[in-house]
Formats: sequence, C-alpha cells, structure tokens
Amino acid sequence: MSHATQVLQPSLPATGGFKLKFWLGGGAILAAIVALVVVSMQSTQQYFYSVNEVTDPATGAAGKILRVTGAVLGDTIQVNPETLEISFAIANVPTDDAEVQAAGGLAAVLHAAAIDPTAARMRVVYVGPKPDLLKNEAQAIVVGKLGADGVFYADELLLKCPTRYEQAPGGAATPVAP
Repeated sequence: MSHATQVLQPSLPATGGFKLKFWLGGGAILAAIVALVVVSMQSTQQYFYSVNEVTDPATGAAGKILRVTGAVLGDTIQVNPETLEISFAIANVPTDDAEVQAAGGLAAVLHAAAIDPTAARMRVVYVGPKPDLLKNEAQAIVVGKLGADGVFYADELLLKCPTRYEQAPGGAATPVAP
C-alpha cells in the first residue's frame, strides 16, 4: 500500500488582493461621507426669493417653505392685539446684491419699491408680537409658505431698517446717531 503524503505549505497573503480591498473600503467610506455632507448642505440651504418669483404661478411656490424678502408697505400694516395676528404687504425688491448696489443701496431700493405702484406685492400674515422695526420701507425677511389664497403665512419674521445704518468705510455698518 502506498501512502500519499500531502505536504501543506503555508499560504502567503496576496498583497494585491489586500490592497484592492483596502482601497475599495476606503473609497466607499469617503463616498458615504461626501454624500452625507452634500445632503445635509442641501437640506439646510435656504435661498432668498423675491416677491416676483413667489407670486409667479409658473414657479410652483405654493405650499413650499420659502424665505422671501421685500419692502414693507407701512399703510398696509394691521395688528390684531387679541390674536397677535399681524398682516401687511411687501413689495418686490431685487435679491441680487450687485443689483441692489447698482440701484444705490438697500435704502434706495426699499424706498423705490415702496413708492412704485407697479411693483409686485404680496400679503403676509404672521402671528406673534409686533416687532418695533415693522414700519414703512423696512426690509422684511419672512419664512413660511404661500397659501393657495395667495397670502404668505410666515412662521418667522425678520426686519431690517436700513435707514438706521449707514455704510462705513471698509464695509462695516455703523449706527447713525438719532
């Protein structure tokens, strides 16, 4: 009887296969990190929309959460002290900084929008305490949804009164003495 003996030789790891697995694993992790960063940036990114953009039916803005900017029309402000409901209209202002600067700055743009009867306008309803800066020609930044009735229902109301500030050399805004 003959016995065949099998000699076991130690197997060496294939270095090429190990490197490939390392690079594939590292690439998958890197791709996952990039995807998470992109998705989180898109979900938190909010653009300013103009009144023209929001009121245009072709944009399909109704029902979406938007951030809209416009000039407050002082004679449209109505406040219900019992319900804390504030209603006012805003007029269209450009959202492009270069266009605002070319028109003479924010104060000039807000003033022009407030006195222009042909500027697009949008009614805003907000529930909360009346801010001190809610007055004619203030810049309103509202965050909320455009209703099917054409009224913008704001959850947040931010106001900026450019006449209280002037541009200092170097771009810093400084308070103007009353």
